[in-house]
Amino acid sequence: MSDERSFLNQTPRLVLIAGATSASGIACAQALCDAGVRVLAVGSNQERLDERLDFVEARIECDLTDFAAVNKMAQAIHASYGPIDGLIHLVGGWRGGKSIVGQSDDDWDFLHRTVLTTLRNTTRAFVDDLVGSAAGRLAIVSAEAVLNPTPSNANYGAIKAAAEHWVNAIARLFSKNAENASALSWVVKALSDKSPEDTAPGQTSVQWLAEAAVELLSDGAIALNGTRLPLRQA
Repeated sequence: MSDERSFLNQTPRLVLIAGATSASGIACAQALCDAGVRVLAVGSNQERLDERLDFVEARIECDLTDFAAVNKMAQAIHASYGPIDGLIHLVGGWRGGKSIVGQSDDDWDFLHRTVLTTLRNTTRAFVDDLVGSAAGRLAIVSAEAVLNPTPSNANYGAIKAAAEHWVNAIARLFSKNAENASALSWVVKALSDKSPEDTAPGQTSVQWLAEAAVELLSDGAIALNGTRLPLRQA
């Protein structure tokens, strides 16, 4: 690893990945472990965690939509591993619809719960860790849809916009209280679990997302606090 990507006075660092059993979570976890990072993988199903992420430091089942459960998890992590330095939030999903009248309440509730509620809960539980770290990091995966709204994608785009706002609020907190910290939103059109060579045009391979996860821990990420960072597309 080059000097420009050296971790700030804290190697290996402790990073929690929320939504770790997805293809993007597995790719990010592997890349971070390969870079010498201690990874805590969090998901909703212990069996999937154990099957897919046997190489990380710890695998933790938690209902991230339940703030009490997230707080309990945070207390257990602090007792066993100490405060975290990074939070990569990959929990979510996609729901579309037919024009505005097709934006169903069920889809809205699903997106609000899986994308926004899990982000609020995890950041509220761990933000003090990130502020107190030598180089706290927070990242989410957002979407081009935020700045390119369409009637059929209104539910999804609105939730992603809210998630970005939440991240930017934390970025403002970092700018005032943690000068070496960074919170940002990675922007994609769509993620692909295929290799970079087989990724469809316009999509972002999870391998490119994993590279971004490693870069997130570099000194250069400080300047990206509060920004939207488009990721590479095929």
